[in-house]
Amino acid sequence: MKENILETLKNLNFTEYEAKAYLTLLEDSPLTGYAVAKNSGVPRSKIYEVLDSLTLRGDILISPGNTAQYIPVPAKELIKNRRIKAEENFERAEKSLAEFERSTNDRENIWNIMGRNEILEKVKDCIGLANKRILLEVWKEEFEELESELRQAAKRGVNVTIIAYGEIISDFANVYLHYMGDKITEEYGGRWLVMSGDDSEVVAGIVSLDNDSRAAWSRHVGLVMPITEVMIHDLYIMEMMEEHREVLEESFGKNLINLRRKFSIHPDFKKHYMK
Repeated sequence: MKENILETLKNLNFTEYEAKAYLTLLEDSPLTGYAVAKNSGVPRSKIYEVLDSLTLRGDILISPGNTAQYIPVPAKELIKNRRIKAEENFERAEKSLAEFERSTNDRENIWNIMGRNEILEKVKDCIGLANKRILLEVWKEEFEELESELRQAAKRGVNVTIIAYGEIISDFANVYLHYMGDKITEEYGGRWLVMSGDDSEVVAGIVSLDNDSRAAWSRHVGLVMPITEVMIHDLYIMEMMEEHREVLEESFGKNLINLRRKFSIHPDFKKHYMK
């Protein structure tokens, strides 16, 4: 019978020596380390290593003193603790494997999101998953709805950098006020939102059309890389405008209007994405 119990304990992640020591203490305790070795057959050279391992895992308890003595956690409690730990491990495995599977699939897909509220909810999800950096190109209206999630991300140590259209003030983010501000809204005929999380996923789309607003969300590197890099280049331009605005506007017109006109395909020099 004892051999069967030893095998059962091994199935509960006990080594053979740990199982023998625990069963010895169930039979008779408290015992010194010397007594456990003598009664269990565990070599004396190994017994304290074995007892330390059982103590750290919470399977036995130690009574300190001039000569330490050991008692076992009752068998019923041991099984209960193992069951709880196993359930925690299963839950953690289920969650992490599902996330890994989803992440693997998402790397090859581009998802369409319809509706302003739905877009903002997806952005909130992405903010919650970010660990290192969030780049966000946003108007004040949408920033106000995302501010709480962004603040929580900053508290977690995430670097939050915002390219702001309109007056956005924040005590937790690096805010770059776009040099064009509201004039961009007029030129483009609406507001968009672009978010890059950890350089690994992006949400980008139009958010000023209420239920007809639409955006793309993806972890596909073919979108993540260029969208993230375009945002970084916007930051380059704003840094340069901050330091050398007078020189740049002398070459390219106020707010770089001549550059925007140069690369427009429409006679009115406005954008016509939203028709």
